[in-house]
Amino acid sequence: MDKSTIVCRCEEINIDEIENALKNGAQTFDDIKRLTRTGMGSCQSKVCLHPVREIIADYHNKDLQDVGISRMRIPLKPIRMGTLATESKDSNVASVFGESVEEGDENR
Repeated sequence: MDKSTIVCRCEEINIDEIENALKNGAQTFDDIKRLTRTGMGSCQSKVCLHPVREIIADYHNKDLQDVGISRMRIPLKPIRMGTLATESKDSNVASVFGESVEEGDENR
């Protein structure tokens, strides 16, 4: 394939960028994700995971089954985008740190 071929459509990452990440020490999909944002778009690596794994396997001369998948970090429970996008005080979304907002301290 041509090095300019887009692998991650959401973030517009091409093969050349993936190979540069590998040359700079990336070993896993998560390494490439951190270096290039591959897999961080709206599809959350549903489209690019397997092509990137194939590139990693070819680069490191490994079998595809020896190349792991991305470490998934899903929410504990689904949250509607509208809830995240508003400043609603009526939301049941809680901080992961267990913090509470004191009266008059809404800007925290």
